[in-house]
Amino acid sequence: MDSQESEDFYKKLKGQLADTSSWPSDYLYKFIVPTDEAKIKIIQGIFDNTGAVIESKQSKKGKYTSISITVNLASPDAVIEKYKAVGKVEGVISL
Repeated sequence: MDSQESEDFYKKLKGQLADTSSWPSDYLYKFIVPTDEAKIKIIQGIFDNTGAVIESKQSKKGKYTSISITVNLASPDAVIEKYKAVGKVEGVISL
């Protein structure tokens, strides 16, 4: 995704979040990451000190790890901020 597509995506997401939830609200993130302890620790670190509940599960062959994170955030902007931070980790797929 180029930066303009990315900005358009986040703008649309912000509108949807504002319309569908009252804030602060719990939000569920789902990521797929190549099984790499360093990358998983980076993602977990992004949610440190937020009270997030983080669950991870390796794929059958162990090549990928799915990470589900439920966290209470103050606003749609806070949700997007976390997506952008995780998006900097190479190989991560946001669902």
